[in-house]
Amino acid sequence: MSAPDDLIALIEDGEPDSAPGGLVPWKVAVIDDDPAVHEGTRFALYDYRLNGQPLHILSAFSAREGRALLEANPDIAVVLLDVVMETEAAGLDLVGTIREQLRNETVRIILRTGQPGQAPERRVIVDYDINDYKAKTELTADKLFTSMTAALRGYQQLQRMVETRRGLEIIIEAASTLFDVRSMQRLAEGVLTQLASLLEVDCAGILVLRENGKAEESFSVLAGSGCYRRFVEQAAELDDEAELMTTVRQAFERRGHDFRDGLSALYVRTGSGREVIVLLESTKNLSDTNRALVELFSSRLSVAFDNVILYGQLEEANGRLEERVLKRTAELKSANRRLAAQSAELRRANRFKGEILGTIAHDLKNPLGVIMGRAEMLTDLLAMRPLPDEQVGAQIGHVRDSAKRLTGMVDALVSDAMNDALDVTVRREPLDLVALARDVVEANTPMADRKGQSVAVHAPEGLVVCGDQDRLWEAIDNLLSNAIKYSPVGGDISVSVGHGDGEAVLQVRDSGPGLSPEDAGRVFGRFQRLSAKPTGGESSTGLGLSIAKRIVDLHRGRITAESAGQGGGAVFTIALPDSEDR
Repeated sequence: MSAPDDLIALIEDGEPDSAPGGLVPWKVAVIDDDPAVHEGTRFALYDYRLNGQPLHILSAFSAREGRALLEANPDIAVVLLDVVMETEAAGLDLVGTIREQLRNETVRIILRTGQPGQAPERRVIVDYDINDYKAKTELTADKLFTSMTAALRGYQQLQRMVETRRGLEIIIEAASTLFDVRSMQRLAEGVLTQLASLLEVDCAGILVLRENGKAEESFSVLAGSGCYRRFVEQAAELDDEAELMTTVRQAFERRGHDFRDGLSALYVRTGSGREVIVLLESTKNLSDTNRALVELFSSRLSVAFDNVILYGQLEEANGRLEERVLKRTAELKSANRRLAAQSAELRRANRFKGEILGTIAHDLKNPLGVIMGRAEMLTDLLAMRPLPDEQVGAQIGHVRDSAKRLTGMVDALVSDAMNDALDVTVRREPLDLVALARDVVEANTPMADRKGQSVAVHAPEGLVVCGDQDRLWEAIDNLLSNAIKYSPVGGDISVSVGHGDGEAVLQVRDSGPGLSPEDAGRVFGRFQRLSAKPTGGESSTGLGLSIAKRIVDLHRGRITAESAGQGGGAVFTIALPDSEDR
């Protein structure tokens, strides 16, 4: 029987949304075109209870109304279905619709028929996915009670299986999602989201972390949802909530899960010793299946939290390693640059060595040739009778002069090698720079006299500096001997000593050809041959000025060379710090 407008006709009996105590009633659909069947069913099951849950009976009077009823209430647990309604097979057709089109595999279907011969039991059980087959004549109140109980238990088991499967799917999906999270904050938020999805409820939750070794009162709120969101968004203090703080502290002390009405506490301990409490506040009480799923989900969280912690440690280690690699790379680059510079310097030194050997061979060859030639002449003179004493003496004098020049060259080479030694040092002792200059001038006066040159000294008395007397004597001697060597015969040379700007200054001025622009840039280089030539046929190793510069550098002083131009002579200046500045 159906209404003219094909609307579903429901027998309302004040169906409650939930039973006393918060238990949800079982939904049962009676689909039959006989109103008396609906009334009889309600009467027979009016006080029915299973697990404390009553029945909530819904009615439809045709297969079409039944389909609409099931579409609107997918959580119907049991259907009491008549076979013959609009058509002789309307009920059987509705079975196919429920299973195949509505895809409802959990609802338990009890087929009731008043004409068993029209729908034979064996064929119907085999061909249709129903759970029980009863003739209306045999379905007494006791039989109906038994059939309803068996159907509801079967539905309950199927629901648990469906919930378990769905929960496991969520856990598996959550595992793949949460294990990829690299932020503790995002992981905590994901845990609360996945738990709400797992339980199919909107719940308020808070996730609290206690670090290993910290005091029990030292908690960190990693995430919050619902009413607990303020602890994250507004940085509210957990200590300000006495009741919540007590619950959290008790959960840490208990070190285990706790499921209460409306509030669940989950405890997670990671492999690294950290402890996490998840508090879930919901109006829905967790079923045994939900609790088992939540416990399974929580057991996997320790790995997720340790993954995040290890990832953070790995990132920190990678950062330190990158810094060390960058630092080491910079050091290697610097070392490579130094090696490249040293290699270039060695190549240059090797080329320079060839030039030096050629220069030395040339410079030493001249006095040696003189010595050899004069020695042959002496041999011839000694064979003569009477012995020509005057000629023999002259030849001996030439040999002596050549030997002196040769000795001077060797001394210059030895001095240059000593100045290059890594451990070369100078003494630090007070000395009279004026007296030292006069001694150097006196020692070089015979050489100046042979060229008819005059050497004048202009200096005050008693100008004291701190240094190595022997080394400074050598530096001044090199400057003065160069001045004598390059000044013309009869030229004037002056040596002056003075004081200025906290320095003692010694100058040697010659009257030679001066320095060309090319000479000015290389005058203190080793083995440098300047454009000017000695005026008395003297030889030169090109080391004197470089030795003088090295000695002055060791005394933390400075040496310079100036020239007024071609024919204007040159002035060499040594500036040394005063003795009180040393």
